[in-house]
Order: sequence, then structure tokens, then C-alpha cells
Amino acid sequence: MSTPVVAFVGRPNVGKSTLFNKIAGERVSIVEDTPGVTRDRIYYETSWNGREFLMIDTGGIEPKTDDPIFRHMRLQSQIAIEMADVIVFMTDLSVGVTADDREVARMLQKSGKPVIPVVNKVDGVGALPADFYEFYELGFTEDLIPVSAVHGSGTGDLLDRVVELLPDAEAEEDEDDRITVAVIGKPNAGKSSIINRILGEERLIVSDIAGTTRDAVDTKKDNEYGKYTFIDTAGIRRQSRIEDRIEKFSVLRAKMAVERARVCLIMIDATEGVTEQDEKIAGLAHEAGKASIFVINKWDAVDKDNDSVKKFTEEVYRHFSYMTYAPLIFVSAKTGLRVDRLYELINRVDMSSALRVTTGMLNDLLADAVARVQPPSDKGRILKIYYMVQTAVRPPEFVVFCNSAELFHFSYQRYIENRLRETFGFSGTPIRLVVRQKGDKAD
Repeated sequence: MSTPVVAFVGRPNVGKSTLFNKIAGERVSIVEDTPGVTRDRIYYETSWNGREFLMIDTGGIEPKTDDPIFRHMRLQSQIAIEMADVIVFMTDLSVGVTADDREVARMLQKSGKPVIPVVNKVDGVGALPADFYEFYELGFTEDLIPVSAVHGSGTGDLLDRVVELLPDAEAEEDEDDRITVAVIGKPNAGKSSIINRILGEERLIVSDIAGTTRDAVDTKKDNEYGKYTFIDTAGIRRQSRIEDRIEKFSVLRAKMAVERARVCLIMIDATEGVTEQDEKIAGLAHEAGKASIFVINKWDAVDKDNDSVKKFTEEVYRHFSYMTYAPLIFVSAKTGLRVDRLYELINRVDMSSALRVTTGMLNDLLADAVARVQPPSDKGRILKIYYMVQTAVRPPEFVVFCNSAELFHFSYQRYIENRLRETFGFSGTPIRLVVRQKGDKAD
């Protein structure tokens, strides 16, 4: 399951950032008494009663405004609402119900998402003030929750309700039988198009219109190759180069999809080459330890010669020197070029990611590797490697016990990793090597 998302929304200056910081336990969001300070979404992972979730603090929503800053804030809030599993709608007791509160309430009710209405600045103790009950006119079926963001009162009740409304953590029991595939990449790289081509039908909306927004979509596909769930992360198209902040959203959406996935298809637009945003998104898959495949799309639209494949492959691995383990395939979602080969690649890298090697085989490899290349030494001290065990899969993790972690230089660790790949494959998956000195224990 992905990490659930809880969005804090409301008009400007109702105390969203103050409450967000109170729950986070630190000053994550900027707090000022000036409307519009929190212009972009702020993210923070937290937990309550054993349930982890991602909080999003948003700038205030001004339903009717021509101010470019407030329009941008409204867009950012709408994105957060799309992503959210639960929405915390904040209002301000000291101001009372406003026309903007009513507009925001209508927007949230149309979203179809669970909404928890919260009245902030209920700072007194004892009976609730009469003004508190006016907020029921906003029309939510949920009971109002009084809080004081400044003092923290009421936050426990709020978080209890948030956890009650989060998606069931056991909702996808059959996912172990399926290969979950996240299709990630920058906007307009062809993520929805490739899924449509893989599925053989126009299941997902494909559009070049700037500003198109859409929730991530899960689509199941069963065929002779196996059972798959494809996660489309197309999300939002950049409206203009001025609104580069929106690209942060595509990266976050990719990150959340990567968390759920076993395999990542990293889409790269062949007509643009490798960009900085490609590097950021691919890095998410690598850091999360996910099996990955570079999918070079729009290959039909590239002017090619005899060296085109070689040159582009070299360019990809030059930018992603830390991901040379990931196979690369040139496709065209438009024409279907090589798309049918993706299933076999997905199966191969998924199997590699789950591969287990016996301790005996690992130590045979280790003895051979040490005999071939002498371990490093320093001032008369020589690195002695005692044994190696595998402690995890997805990604494969190996613990190597030695006499000195300091002597186990990065270059020699890379050498051992390369020997593991040469001997056992591990195509498409990162490998994690943990070095322990004698006397340490593996976790």
C-alpha cells in the first residue's frame, strides 16, 4: 500500500500551517499573519496510533481572485485535494463563517473525498462558544472538531478521526501475486500512452493540453506473462515555464507511486534526451531500491543513423552512472515498437530483485573475488573479509563481515558488487552492501 495522504486546506490565514507544525512537532511550514505566506504545498511524514501518513500543508484557497499568486495557491490546493485520501478543512472561529468558507466547502464536497471540518482558534476551556455551532451551516455530515492550533488542544481528537478515515491498510491482500509497475517520468514523456499501448486499449486519457490534471490510476492486466498492476503517474502538465513549482508535484506523485511498486518503468522522451527532471525522478526509484527499466519512448520520431542506439544508450548511462544495472529499451507508444517486449523485461528485473543466494554460494564467490583482487591495505593493515550473508530482497541486501570497515573502500565494495552481478545476474535491481566489523551484528 502507498502512504496515505492527508491534506490541510481552507482559505488563507485560518491557521493551517500552525496546526501542521504542531502535529509535525517542528517548524516545517512558515507561519505569518499575512495571507498567502504558504504558497506551495509542504509535505511531512508522520504517524498516529501506528498508522503512517503524509501530511500536505497548502496555501489558502481564494475561490474568486485574479491575483496571480492566489491563483497559483488555489491550483496547488486543488492538486493536494486530488492526491488526498482524507482532507482536513480548516475554518476560523474568530472570524466566523465567510463566503470563501462556503465556496471552499462546496469544492470539497464535490471532490467525493472524506472531509473532516475543523474549527480553529477555539482557545478557551469549558463549554464551546455559541459561534462555534454556526459552522454546521457549511453542510458537512462529519461532526465539527474544535482545535487550538496554537495550544495544541483538540489535535488528538482530530488525528483519531484522520486515522479512522484512512484507507484500509490491508485492502490489497492479493498484491503479492501481482507485479506492481510504476510508470514514472516527466510530464509528456508518454506514460499514459505506453500504458494504453500495453493494455491494448484507450483506458487512460492522453492529452497534450497544458494544465491537465488527473489522479494516479491503477490498471490491472492479466495475460500469458503474468499478473500486473500498472500505476500511471501522468498527473499534471506544466502550464508554463514560469510555473516550474508544479514540477515538484510530478516528482512527489512519482515518489508515492515508487513506494508502492516492485518495478519502475522510467520513461524518457527520445526527442528531448535526458533532462535534469529525468535524473531526479529516476533517482527516486534507485534510492527506494526498486527494480527499474529505462524506457526510451518516441523512438519513431528521432532521426536515426547506424550509431543512434549506441549514442543514446551511452548518453543515458552517462547521466545515470549509478544505474548501469537497469536495462534499456527503445520503444514507441504511438506505433507499438518493441512494447510487447516490456513484459519479459518486467518479469526478469522483478525476479532479480527477489533473488536469494545461499550463504555457501556467496562465500565461494567471496573467496574467488579475494583471490583475484587483493583487498586494500593501509600502513601495514590489510582488509580481511570473513564472510557474507544475504539479509533481504527487493532490493537484495548483503552484509559483509570484516576486520575493518574503514579499510573496506568504496572501490572494493563496487568490485564485490560487480562480482555478485557477474555471477548471479541481478539485472535491473540495485544491490545494497552493508559492511560490518567483527563483533557487530547484522540487523
